[in-house]
Amino acid sequence: MAENEWLTKDFYKTLGVTKEATYDEIAKAYRKLARKYHPDLNHAADAAEKFKDISEAYDVLSNEEQRRKYDAIRSFGAGGARFTGGSSASGFNTGDFSDLFGSMFGNAQEGTRFSGTGFSDLFSQFASGGMQHGFRRQAGFTASPEQQATQPEKGKDIHSSVSLTFRQAVKGATVSLRVAGSSFKTHVPAGVSNGQTIKIPKKGHAGYAGGEAGDLYLKVSVAEDPLFTMHGYNLQRTLPVTIKEAAFGADLQVSDIEGNPVSVHVPSNTSSGTVLRVSGHGVHAKSTTGDLLLTVEIHLPKRVPLGAKKYIRDFDEATSKLTDELAKQRLQDK
Repeated sequence: MAENEWLTKDFYKTLGVTKEATYDEIAKAYRKLARKYHPDLNHAADAAEKFKDISEAYDVLSNEEQRRKYDAIRSFGAGGARFTGGSSASGFNTGDFSDLFGSMFGNAQEGTRFSGTGFSDLFSQFASGGMQHGFRRQAGFTASPEQQATQPEKGKDIHSSVSLTFRQAVKGATVSLRVAGSSFKTHVPAGVSNGQTIKIPKKGHAGYAGGEAGDLYLKVSVAEDPLFTMHGYNLQRTLPVTIKEAAFGADLQVSDIEGNPVSVHVPSNTSSGTVLRVSGHGVHAKSTTGDLLLTVEIHLPKRVPLGAKKYIRDFDEATSKLTDELAKQRLQDK
C-alpha cells in the first residue's frame, strides 16, 4: 500500500490499540490478530483480507520512522500539520518537510515503506546559498575551485531502510523508490533476511564534474509471520500430530507459504522435535531453491478421557525401558 493511501487508513484502529500504544503493545496486538485471521488458521471468506490489513498496519506502526511519518500524514489530513523553524536558513524544519512531501508524492508503493534523505538535502542546499555549492559540499570537495572544475568526484552514498512483509521477503519484491530527487524501481531478491543491507549501485547522490553517482544502501526490515520462519533459503513451521499419527505413521497435508496443501509422510515412531523435510517448497532464489522444514509436535487433548488414561498407563508399563532411559537423560550433566 502506498503512503499516499495512509490518509484513509486507521492502523491503530485496525490493530485495536491507542495512538499512545508502546511498540510492545503493538507487537502483542499484531500476534494475537495474526493468529486469529491467518488464512491457514481461519477459513472465513474475509480472513485473508483482514490478515493483509493487519500486516500492513503492523509494518508501519512497528517501524519508528514509518510510524512518525504516518502520524504526520494523518495529522496533515486532519488539518493539524504545522511547519516549525529548524535547521535550514529558510525557517522550515527540513526533516518534517522531507517526511511529509516524500510520503505524499510516493516514496513507496504496494506495502513497501522507504525513507530517504533527498528532500532534506535539496532544501538544505537551497537554504545554504545555492545548488552548485551545496553539491560540492555534498560530494566532499576540499580542493581549490580550479581543481573542482576539472576533477571528477564520486557522489556520496545514501543509507536508508525498507520494510517488507514476510511473504515479500520470501518471494522477492519490486519496490518503487524516490531518492535524491529521482524515482526508480528496484528488485529486492527472494530470500532477503531481516537486518540485511542491499547495495544498489549508482543510486546515491550525483557525482561532480563527471564523477559517477554514489550508491544506495538499503537496510531491510522483515515482519514476523505467525507460522513460518526463514533459515537461509529454507522455510520452517511446526507440524502438529496426534499420538496415533506419531506412533503408527501417517500421510498428512500441511499448508506452504502460499497456502497450498503439501503432502508429507510421518514415519512410524516419530518423536516430538523431529524435523521432516519437503524438498522444493522453500525460497525460490535465483541460484537455488530451499526446502520446507516441518518440526513435529505431538499434541494431547486438554482433557484425557479416563478410558484413554488406562491405555496410556499400559503403554508406559510396556515401554518402561524407554521411561528409564529418558529419566537418565534428564539427569545427565552437560
